[in-house]
Amino acid sequence: MDRRTFLDSVALGAAYAATAHSQQIRSPNERVAVCVTGVRGRGGSLLNTFASLPDVDVKYVCDLDENVLGPRVQQTADKTGRKPQGIADYRIALDDKNLDAIVLGTPDHWHALPTIHACQVGKDVYVEKPDGHNIIEGQTMVAAMRKHGRVVQLGTQARSGIFQAAAMKYIAEGNLGKVRFAKAWESSKQGSIGKPSDSEPPKGVDYNTWLGPAPKRPFNPRRFHGSWRWFFDYGTGDLGNDGVHRLDVARWALETAVAAEGKQLASVPKVVSAHGGKYYFDDAQEWPDTMMVTYDYGGYLLTYEMRVWNRYPLHEESEGAAVYGDGGYVVIGNGRWRAFDERGKLVKEETNVYQDVAHAQNFIDCMRTRGTPVADLETVGHPSSLLCHLGNVAWRVGRTVKFDPATYTFGNDQEANRLLTRAEYRKPWVLPKLTEV
Repeated sequence: MDRRTFLDSVALGAAYAATAHSQQIRSPNERVAVCVTGVRGRGGSLLNTFASLPDVDVKYVCDLDENVLGPRVQQTADKTGRKPQGIADYRIALDDKNLDAIVLGTPDHWHALPTIHACQVGKDVYVEKPDGHNIIEGQTMVAAMRKHGRVVQLGTQARSGIFQAAAMKYIAEGNLGKVRFAKAWESSKQGSIGKPSDSEPPKGVDYNTWLGPAPKRPFNPRRFHGSWRWFFDYGTGDLGNDGVHRLDVARWALETAVAAEGKQLASVPKVVSAHGGKYYFDDAQEWPDTMMVTYDYGGYLLTYEMRVWNRYPLHEESEGAAVYGDGGYVVIGNGRWRAFDERGKLVKEETNVYQDVAHAQNFIDCMRTRGTPVADLETVGHPSSLLCHLGNVAWRVGRTVKFDPATYTFGNDQEANRLLTRAEYRKPWVLPKLTEV
């Protein structure tokens, strides 16, 4: 298959089980070759992290904005002494038989297709959270990972945190007694994004490809760098931005506590309800700036609270997770975890930092061993991302929803079912069917 045929076919979402080359596991003395894609914001941090790993070779840097791409290529060369190839199309990297993995720091609406395409051609994937733009994208990503036997790590770095693991050990030892409630929260001080007029895309930006599967519309600076996440077409709001980190830790803690009692938390909540809206900012943002979501597991309750207009903390943490039992509770923040007894007296505290480098290294190590990473897409990343998508669906329809994991639908709730995926994927950036991955 020549390169042009490959690029055209992948653009159309064709499956590559028959044509994918066999991925060889590199020896410990060989660097793992990666392509880092979408390198402006969070992706720029990922680029720096992977470039810092001694057993990684950043072979490609990919971005649709020439104003971002050039400087990132040079920064990587300065850091590593090896100049990566700068490209605007990730499929060029996927066509390289010597590439081992792709790292995705792209906007939410550009998580699923590169992940699926990479799996189809035998590459492993590190993808930022949430898993995809919607529920069906996440399901399809898992199907591609499973079918092609790939290692896929979600960028929920808390799973590699030393102090988070210590907190889970404390919970697993049964120190909290009977646990029935967990909470996640996110409070931040963000400014208004305003209501700017549409304009021409900046010079050097491939705006049509940036839109990808999203509907075609005029360029607007607030629907682009930095604030795309606040719009339905591209992002998942703060629930899928920072909320997924907090919910992931809260779900992890609740699962651990339930397991300590010899029981198992259901894979998905029985019902989900959400309330909130645009209560503070008068701007172009579509997702809420204030939100409360309740996940009822039937005997266990998980809540999520979000506001992006102040930093007033809960349990002295502006963002975090907590799990409560009749024998005490544990609070997990960004840099510490604390345990309290049933009277609220502090009984244990440990501090540390988020482990970006450890999370990336875990991915690389699992690529070599073909082991399961700590934030494996199927068992960790998708279930936690699903909570975010479920909360967003409940908020958009304005009522409690019930998701059936057996059918991956909301039953007979047609309004909610319409939000399982996009109404239409703009050609040629079409999501493949589950049977086509």
